[in-house]
Amino acid sequence: MKKIVILISGRGSNMEALIAARDAGQLPVDIAAVISNRPDAMGLETAARAGITAHFIDHKAFAGREAFDAALAECIDSFAPDLVVLAGFMRILKGEFLRVFANRVVNIHPSLLPAFPGLESWKQALDYGVKFTGCTVHFVDQGVDTGPIIAQQTVPVLTGDTAETLHQRIQQAEWELYPKAVGALARGAVRTQGRQTIWKEK
Repeated sequence: MKKIVILISGRGSNMEALIAARDAGQLPVDIAAVISNRPDAMGLETAARAGITAHFIDHKAFAGREAFDAALAECIDSFAPDLVVLAGFMRILKGEFLRVFANRVVNIHPSLLPAFPGLESWKQALDYGVKFTGCTVHFVDQGVDTGPIIAQQTVPVLTGDTAETLHQRIQQAEWELYPKAVGALARGAVRTQGRQTIWKEK
């Protein structure tokens, strides 16, 4: 069984979806640890209640990004994970960290990348006037939301939508898509070919 470590910064609603899928027998992984960059992250309590090792490494305690990233990498590496799964982790990972965990870091973003990268992408989509948006599971590379796409799910933009209502529906799609994508990666059902990812099974 593949082993994963989940990184969070707050509640970790996608982490909750992954734990629920594991508990339902739909996600064949061992969640070895949940790590937050914030000691007050609500998701740490959720992880502990689920019997998962919960750690925090406060990024404010370090002189800069590189020192924090090195400490985070050392902590993650102690669990020897096959995948590092970002679930609302509000730190940009770059440089040596991604070289250490090359092709093993995945994230979910609330838009149909490459459209609307960055923050509040649901608001970007609404302001732009698109008719469909959604969410994207992707590998993390040295850019921001630029890694190879693993899976996507569309969400219609409805008449009368607000940023809040659209965000809520995108989150529902994320909670469905992320466990499926992580499960496929864990089963070896996804392979990469350049920027393309090929699913061997549905």
